[in-house]
Amino acid sequence: ITLKPNGQRAKNAITLIWIVFSLEIVSFISGYFQYDLLKSAARGASITPLDATLNDMREQIIGILYLIVYIISTVTFIQWFRRAYFNLHLRVDYLLHTEGWAAGSWFVPVISLFRPYQIMKELYEESSELLEKKGINDYDLSTRYLGWWWALWIVSSIVGQFVLRYTMNAESIDELIFSTTSSMFQNILNIPLALLAIKVIKDYSKVEPILFDLKEEEEIQPEV
Repeated sequence: ITLKPNGQRAKNAITLIWIVFSLEIVSFISGYFQYDLLKSAARGASITPLDATLNDMREQIIGILYLIVYIISTVTFIQWFRRAYFNLHLRVDYLLHTEGWAAGSWFVPVISLFRPYQIMKELYEESSELLEKKGINDYDLSTRYLGWWWALWIVSSIVGQFVLRYTMNAESIDELIFSTTSSMFQNILNIPLALLAIKVIKDYSKVEPILFDLKEEEEIQPEV
């Protein structure tokens, strides 16, 4: 079994996360317009049916577009993540989990709260250790950002579940205002989350080709 290139998958994942990042900003701005409209209605201002319709249409379009891009982004990230763990299995003698868990762990209740982070941390630590063994110290593969990335992911996921369930039952203006502000809060969380996710991929992607080359050199070196 040979190592598989992962550079294009990293680029795909980063590109999609940048698009998600952009949509988070657009969604936040749209949410503010809706918040302003709802506050005006709460103060007794006259809101025309056209204003309400245009607001709902804008929110629906952004929501649908965001959902599609988010799903594609999730797929591309997991593809990169699984390939990276697959390659690491070929570089070191032992890892804590099978390669399939790099994808499956995101979808298993409870396990999804910690297993993907464990695997990502293992990617960083094992690759860093291998570089050190080869005498390569030019790259800083620090895990100090991983904790922040994962903490934001957990908080954002919890807030997202709350917003989804609350919005489905929101009927009064006050409830809609709270739903909108909660959604805007999630947008604020997701902006640094996206930036950290990009950094996590970029940092590892700088090191992975070096490990790939080292492995190839070992494979073609004749025995003496």
